[in-house]
Amino acid sequence: MDIRLDDLTGDDVAKLLTEHLQDMYATSPADSVHALDLSKLRQPHIDFWTIWENNQLAGCGAINRYSVEDVEIKSMRVSSAFRRRGVAATLLTFMLNEAKASGAKTVNLETGSMDFFIPARTLYARHGFIECGPFADYKADANSVFMTLSL
Repeated sequence: MDIRLDDLTGDDVAKLLTEHLQDMYATSPADSVHALDLSKLRQPHIDFWTIWENNQLAGCGAINRYSVEDVEIKSMRVSSAFRRRGVAATLLTFMLNEAKASGAKTVNLETGSMDFFIPARTLYARHGFIECGPFADYKADANSVFMTLSL
C-alpha cells in the first residue's frame, strides 16, 4: 500500500469524501455531523493523506493541528471495496507516527455513538484511544463519542 500526502484535487478523492459525508448525514442528525467537506479540508493546518493499492484509492484520513502538541484525526474513510483488509489500521498507524514525529503529544477524535460507528470505535480502542470529554470547540452530544490518545 502506498500512502501519499494528498492535495484533494483528484476525482477519486472527491467521490470518497462525498460518500463519507452522505453516510454521516444518513446516520447522524445534521447538527451532530462534524465531517469536513473538501473546502474545509484544504486548510494549511490540515494534512490529508490517501492510501492506494495498485492505483486504486483504498482510503483517506487527515490530521487537524490545533497546536504543535494537540491534533485531531479527521475524515478517516475506507472505500467499501477495501474494508476489513487492514487499510484503516495501516493508515491510522501512519498518521499517528506522523503526528508524533511532528511533535504532537495528544491526538483526539470525534466519532459517532451509533452502531454504524462500532468498527471505528473498535479500531481506535485497539490503537490505545480512550473515551474522553469534548475537546476544542466540540460540545457534549449524545450522538458523539470523543476519544484521546497520549503519544
